[in-house]
Amino acid sequence: MTGSREIEELLRALAPQVLGLLVRRHGQFDRCEDAVQEALLAAALQWPGQGVPEKPRAWLLTVATRRLTDEWRSERARRDREVAVAVREPAYAGVAPAADAEPPAGDDTLRLLFLCCHPALARSAQVALTLRAVGGLTTAQIARAYLLPEATMSQRIRRAKQRIEATGARFTMPSAADRDERLSAVRQVLYLIFNEGYTSSGGPDLHRAELTGEAIRLTRMLHALLPDDGEVTGLLALMLLTDSHRAARLGPGGELVPLAEQDRTRWDRAAVEEGVALITDSLTWSPPGPYQLQAAIAAVHAEAPSAAETDWPQILALYRLLARIAPNPMVTLNQAVAVAMVDGPRAGLAMLAPLVEDERTAGHHRLAAVRAHLLELAGEPGPARAAYLAAARGTTSLPEQRYLELRAARLVVADQPRRTDP
Repeated sequence: MTGSREIEELLRALAPQVLGLLVRRHGQFDRCEDAVQEALLAAALQWPGQGVPEKPRAWLLTVATRRLTDEWRSERARRDREVAVAVREPAYAGVAPAADAEPPAGDDTLRLLFLCCHPALARSAQVALTLRAVGGLTTAQIARAYLLPEATMSQRIRRAKQRIEATGARFTMPSAADRDERLSAVRQVLYLIFNEGYTSSGGPDLHRAELTGEAIRLTRMLHALLPDDGEVTGLLALMLLTDSHRAARLGPGGELVPLAEQDRTRWDRAAVEEGVALITDSLTWSPPGPYQLQAAIAAVHAEAPSAAETDWPQILALYRLLARIAPNPMVTLNQAVAVAMVDGPRAGLAMLAPLVEDERTAGHHRLAAVRAHLLELAGEPGPARAAYLAAARGTTSLPEQRYLELRAARLVVADQPRRTDP
């Protein structure tokens, strides 16, 4: 009998394929997606006990189609509209073949990714819809991952599907002129999913494996579909190299352990080797982009035998190149750390100064945390302690908050007057 984990992985792989086939045939993305979710639920309940069907994709397609048929038949008051939908060309169809023509699954998966990342949707809606339609996660699972009520997430997904319907978007690949922009959105959505899983923006848990795992799985899928896209390769490498640290990020008491203090024997060496191989290869044939450069930086960290042996000059050179290609405040923030490691903490603090006036970072807890670290290195325990406490107040992640408060508590304030006996 196939295990529940194997069935879950199979269903997630089949979900976008079945949804693509239904949308090709019927259009109506909203209803087709709901039908697929019901088919996935039925499979999750039946297959563990009855066994996986010989043709699982066909089984899911049949169940989902029956669900659609039942829904349409029950709409007696809207029969005229049902007939019109049945005879007209679906909004998504274009020149698409019939669903039973069994088109390559990869084509539909890529089309779904582009559709879920439609520019008419807000980024939060793109993330939720991608996890639901392409990732095969239930609304409840997505809501739990983002610490939102299920009803709130359900409304967000419903509005996203309705917005896609309202735009008249077609189930086709975007034009050559639009493809790069849409692919950039797809990569960013996958990266946002990964980041939320790797360092949760709120709640008691530092890491949410269901999100990082799903982001890596979907990025692997995208890489298989677009093996010649250097930035997709770089994104996959970056995720693997970053996630390789996961087991070492928490101490025995659940406390956060920074990179420099992690036990590197606990890093996932298979993930490190795969990530290093991917980024090393892609840089030989693709012009470096932002994800590739971030992956290259992660690879330098990963290949260092210890924190003390990290090649900081190389990391600084990569950050300078990244700042030229894709300048933004977070790149500057990370570059300041590299500058501090090469040229001293005062040089790093000087680089942070403009970010204090930048409205995008002025109140961000990461800026306060980096300032605290560099002030501590510069031998200013009082200001460092104040900055650590400011960073702790600014984060909604409980593990980060505890770590920052602990760093503040450990500092000895040099200028605090000592008490003397009378």
